[in-house]
Amino acid sequence: MTLYFDDFEINPIHSGDAWKLCDFMVSNKDRFKRYFPGTLAENATPTLAKLFTEKKVKQLEKKEEYLFTLKHSETRELVGIIYIKELDHTIKQGEFAYCIGYPFKGKKLITNAVKLLSEYAFNHLDIKTLQIIAHKDNLPSVNVALNNGFVWQKTLENEFTPTNENPLDMELYELYKPSRF
Repeated sequence: MTLYFDDFEINPIHSGDAWKLCDFMVSNKDRFKRYFPGTLAENATPTLAKLFTEKKVKQLEKKEEYLFTLKHSETRELVGIIYIKELDHTIKQGEFAYCIGYPFKGKKLITNAVKLLSEYAFNHLDIKTLQIIAHKDNLPSVNVALNNGFVWQKTLENEFTPTNENPLDMELYELYKPSRF
C-alpha cells in the first residue's frame, strides 16, 4: 500500500527505513523531545533504530499498531511519521500520532497525510472511530485535527506527562467513519 499526494508518499514502515528514521529523529531531537520522547529514545542510534523498525514491522503484521513514513517521492527524504496506535479492535477505534521535521513544518503535509490515512483506516483497517489527542497549545496538531473534520470531545485531565514535566491536560478530538465509506 502506498498513498500519494503532491510530491509525497505514505508507506508502512519497513526494515529499510531504520537508518533514515534514526537520522530523522536525531536531526529533529529538539522538536520531538516533548511529545515523542519514547520514539526519540528508541531511535537514538542506528542499532536502536533497526530494533525499533523491526518491532514496528512485526506490530504492523499483527495489526497491533501501524507506523507509516512520509517521504518526498523524488528525493526519498523522510519528512514525517504517522502512527495509528492504541488500536481497540473490539470497538474499532484507533488514535493518530504524528510528527514532521523542521524543514517541512507548516506545509500541511501531516494534514494531507492524516486525511489519506483516515480514509485508509476506514476502508481497510475496519476502524470506525479515529482519535487525535493534542495539547491545546500545540496549535499545529490541533489544526491537523480540525482541518480533517475531527471534532473536539473533551479535555483529558493529566493525560500525558512529558519528560521532567508535570502531567498535562490534553484535548481529545474524534472522527467517525462516514456512511459513504
